[in-house]
This record gives sequence, structure tokens and C-alpha cells, in this order.
Amino acid sequence: MIGHEIYRTSSYGAHHPLRVPRVSTVMDLSRALGWLGSDTFINSPRAKVSALTGFHTETYLKALQQAEVTQQVSDAVRLRHGLGTPSNPVFAEMYRRPATSAGASWLAGELLADGGTVYSPAGGTHHGMPDQANGFCYLNDPVIAIQSLRHHGIGRIAYIDIDAHHPDGVEHAFASDPDVLLMSCHEENRWPRTGALEDAGVGQVWNLPLPSGCGDEAAQMFLDAVVLPVVKDFAPEAIVLQCGADAVTEDPQSRLRWSNQAHWKIVKALQPMAPRYLVLGGGGYNPWSVGRCWTGVWATMNGYEVPEVLPNKAQAVLRALRWEGQRRVKVPPEEWLTTLADIPRPLQVSDELHTRIAKLRARQIAWV
Repeated sequence: MIGHEIYRTSSYGAHHPLRVPRVSTVMDLSRALGWLGSDTFINSPRAKVSALTGFHTETYLKALQQAEVTQQVSDAVRLRHGLGTPSNPVFAEMYRRPATSAGASWLAGELLADGGTVYSPAGGTHHGMPDQANGFCYLNDPVIAIQSLRHHGIGRIAYIDIDAHHPDGVEHAFASDPDVLLMSCHEENRWPRTGALEDAGVGQVWNLPLPSGCGDEAAQMFLDAVVLPVVKDFAPEAIVLQCGADAVTEDPQSRLRWSNQAHWKIVKALQPMAPRYLVLGGGGYNPWSVGRCWTGVWATMNGYEVPEVLPNKAQAVLRALRWEGQRRVKVPPEEWLTTLADIPRPLQVSDELHTRIAKLRARQIAWV
């Protein structure tokens, strides 16, 4: 696991969805459960500008750095680069924090050169554009991760994204690259409203928009009918999984109804399909649900048994969390404090989703 204390001490602001603790909770919970020692944790470096310019423009990076120093942006910078907006506000670590996430992604490519698994829960900022901040994402660390894998000699890379929001920035970077497989399931009509079923790039783009209310069965269908056969046929040398937790029922930023176990099944199923495996975080805006989900991702990657009831030390981590400014959850349910695994949520799949899955399956058969 690659992490850093910057995520504990920085915030997008008191009213932003990313004001909640996330990565620090995963680190603390994993340590409380005995799953994270000094031998498996690496402190993230900050990405060098030379690594970031593989995707981002020098002009944008200078504007981002300057905004951090001055804590303000001009109207011209706001218009061109998307900085200083409600989604991408000016805050104290607005360059250092995303550069640390991007540094973890670049380091992951280096660590995986000879094979293995890496987890960077701070990663997954999949909306960032070359010259613009976008959707809470100042830098696009999944793109940096794929470029790092390429830099370290890895050719064919599969990128799978299970965030509730479509990875428009990653698709922008690689939709025309035949050696990068791009697969995403995301809520339809949810921002950024990209990722249509019909989008195909040069044959390596696979999008499944999910109707609101889809639960674990939809996630399982996407995995079994689309992801596993396509990834098998693609035969990647590395897999990058963006594991945004905002599809979980309790998250305020989507209307999907997954349990965290649906995430863990996808994490587990993909791990043996390539010799190199990088799992990133992403969305997730309920501090209890994202912390529990992503800690379970780490358990899944390592084969650790998730206890039915958390030990007191782990419960203390969850009981200490606060969701300031959130009116709907004044007192968290007890299961958010005492368990890691959600009860499965096998909601009925609509006929429309069956039709979409069938279209992707038919395309996969024709593609082979």
C-alpha cells in the first residue's frame, strides 16, 4: 500500500464533498486490524513535473502551483484551467496533494515492472484533463499510472473503472490507443454524462451505463458477462482497477445500490488475470462507507479474512469519524461502526440492463 499523511491533514474545504477523511481511515483501519505493517507500506513521493507533463500541459501545472502559493486565481485562470470553482476550489495543498497521489501512481508503475500488486487508495482521480481541473480532480493519476507502466516496459494494459462516474479523463487520454483496454460501468445520466454504450474508440473502449438503483447483481453481470471475457481475450500485461466507492448505497453522490462486497468480488476476480495489478481509489464521499469499502479492498488483495465483528481498536477508528456539514446522518448506524462487510444487495436487474449487457456480449464475441 502506498499512502501519505497529507490526506489526513488537508481538505478541499468545509463544504466540499471531499472534506471527509478517506485515505487516513484506510491506513488506520488496516493497521488496527493488523493488516498493514512497515514492510507493506510505502510513503508516497510527490510526482516530478517531468512525470506530470506526460499528460498535463506546463501552462496548467504552473497555474496550479501558482494558485497554491497565492491562494487565489484570476478570472482568466478560472475560465481556462477550471481552478477556483466550487468543484475544484483553491485550498492550501491544491498542488501538493494531487501531486502526491500522482507520485504514488508513477511509483506504482516502477514497482510493478517485475510483477506484483500495489494499492494506492489516494489514486483514481480519473476526471483530470490535460489543461484543466475537472470533477474534483486536479491531476489525472490513472493516466500517470498507465504512462509509468509504459515507461517501465509494460505494453498491453487493461484499465477497469467501477466508480459511479465515467472516467472521461482517462478515456480522453487512451481512447485511440489499441494497447490500452478501457472498461467502465457507471451510473447513467450522472455527471460528466459521458461513457455511452455506443462509444467504442478503436475497439478497446467498453462502457456500461447503469440505471439508477442497480445493486450487486448488476455489478456481477458486468464482471461475468463483459469484464472477465474481454480481459481474458485482451491478455493484458498489467491491470489498473479504479475502485471508486461512490456506487455503494450509502454514498451521497450517486443513486447506485451496491454493497462493498460487490467491489471486493471484482477486486478478487481481476487479480489473477495479469502479472501486474494496481488498484486505485476514486470517488467515495461517506466517510464510513468509503473507509470500510477500501479497507476491505486491501484485505481482498492480501487474502485476509474479514471478521464478522470488528475488534475494539478498529471500531474506535470508525467511531472517531465525523461527517461535518452532513444533515442526513447525524448518528451513524451501528453496523457502520462494528462491521467491515455490508450485507449483499442483490436487487433485481432491469430488462434494459439485460439488453445492454447482451449488446456488449455480442460485441465481445464479434471482436474475438
